[in-house]
Amino acid sequence: MTLHPKNHWQIPEQTAQIARASFPKGNEFMKMYDELGTLYTDTDFATLFPKRSGQSAISPAKLALTTVMQFALGLTDRQAADAVRARIDWKYALGLDLTDSGFDSTVLGEFRHRLCEYELSNQLLDVMLLRFTEKKLIKHRGKQRTDSTHVLAAIRQVNRLELVGEALRAALNEIADEAPQWLKRIVSENWFDNYSWRFDNYRLPKDKSEREQLGLKIGFDGHYLLQKIWFSEITPCDLRQLETVETLRKIWIQQYTFDKSGLVWRKPDSSGLPPNSICIESPYDIDARNSTKRDTNWTGYKVHLTETCDDKTPNLITNVETTLATTPDGEVTSVVHHKLKSNDILPSEHYVDAAYVDSYHLVESNLLHQVSVMGSVALDNSWQAKLKTGFDVAAFVIDWDKQVVKCPQGNLSRLWRKTRDCNQNPLIEVVFDRKICEKCPVRNNCTSAQMAPRKLKLRPREEYDALQKRRREQVSPEFQQKYQRRAGIEGTISQAVCKFNLRQARYCGLVKTHLQHVATACAINLSRFFTWSKQVNKAQTRNSLFARLRVY
Repeated sequence: MTLHPKNHWQIPEQTAQIARASFPKGNEFMKMYDELGTLYTDTDFATLFPKRSGQSAISPAKLALTTVMQFALGLTDRQAADAVRARIDWKYALGLDLTDSGFDSTVLGEFRHRLCEYELSNQLLDVMLLRFTEKKLIKHRGKQRTDSTHVLAAIRQVNRLELVGEALRAALNEIADEAPQWLKRIVSENWFDNYSWRFDNYRLPKDKSEREQLGLKIGFDGHYLLQKIWFSEITPCDLRQLETVETLRKIWIQQYTFDKSGLVWRKPDSSGLPPNSICIESPYDIDARNSTKRDTNWTGYKVHLTETCDDKTPNLITNVETTLATTPDGEVTSVVHHKLKSNDILPSEHYVDAAYVDSYHLVESNLLHQVSVMGSVALDNSWQAKLKTGFDVAAFVIDWDKQVVKCPQGNLSRLWRKTRDCNQNPLIEVVFDRKICEKCPVRNNCTSAQMAPRKLKLRPREEYDALQKRRREQVSPEFQQKYQRRAGIEGTISQAVCKFNLRQARYCGLVKTHLQHVATACAINLSRFFTWSKQVNKAQTRNSLFARLRVY
């Protein structure tokens, strides 16, 4: 393939004739070119191949399109390269001669590596959205919705004993490649018996005490190796720069500690293991995290998909966020809005579930982006609110200007001070007079403290007002009917998981996994564009063929 100077390609006449003869009605990839034209141009990926390193021999625009087509069909790199070489519809979409020999499958891996290295993974989706916007398929200030699902990392889930054993084995393998003679001098013969094979729980001791002893022995061996690497006067190279050695060091800090007796294996009930948000679960993917949501436990990531949900346009994915498995959904809301703003496709209404909504988001999204976040907020879970006859926060009258609060009995607060919660979010603490509270005839409905007065913790004024307003709105039939629009995102996640294998990560690492999710989103968008071009009506829910028989 050659680079076209005008950054777009024309289909060779012979390729066009043979393709139309082979597919009289056309197929999806041929329609993609016929209706969307050139989806990507070489200038969209110009930074991937700076002038000092020379121009790419293969058009990066064609590699980008090949990547999207590859994920649309779930092909491996070899299968995708074979399709470029042999399939007429692929040659048509890519503007290739019938005799074009294509490229080696390793080129696709190199292209993905460059996308990750230059942080241009989102470019695949951003450019596609620009083409859809030009065709008015994305409504300006329309409606969008977001939800997340879990993603399994491309690793096996291991226990702690397997983790430390595999971490040490991975480091030894890389050191053996970099400094074989040095490594052979510092290890004893039994190391070859202990660390030459994969650590598998099936072959490990079953007795608890024996497992603890083995874990401690691995800990001593790993600590010995790290000492030699850091403090040995004679090393053939700086082994500290090796990725597996650095991973080994981090895992040993997390899994082992020192006390008066020396090196010990951390225990959850005493020495304390690190939280899941920073705990490494595998030496082969240090970004993967273990998390639990309801009945689901997994090691990997989370992906957040945002799509349009207007009535007269196709539902197209507009943003993809890949996060650690332990990242709360609420941390993604602002990120999604900033990304949509950068692409000039912000909605007027953004439908999300309760995990994405906080009083801060209700205020910030409206103030910065003029976006109305449509989602339920958590109800007041205090015992006063649950008791019905108790005095919850809503029963108090707040004078924000005078910074004073009146209780249901007409008494005024004594103290008003600014503070912060455990997440450093601003709060206002209100304290009433202790002597007045002690003599209050309805004290049992207000506070359960025996000697202390009633205390309130309030959000800042704008957030408090927004929170109380949403709590009143979300119980109304009008809001609930409007909020039904959010449910459609579940069908998108189901399609992504069942048809495009979104649940399973193809690659290791957060950056590469995000690239997979972006390419998958592009493939879903093309699939939905094809369906829309056939004038197929959007279904409220996805039913099986058997279930549809009931309608007829």
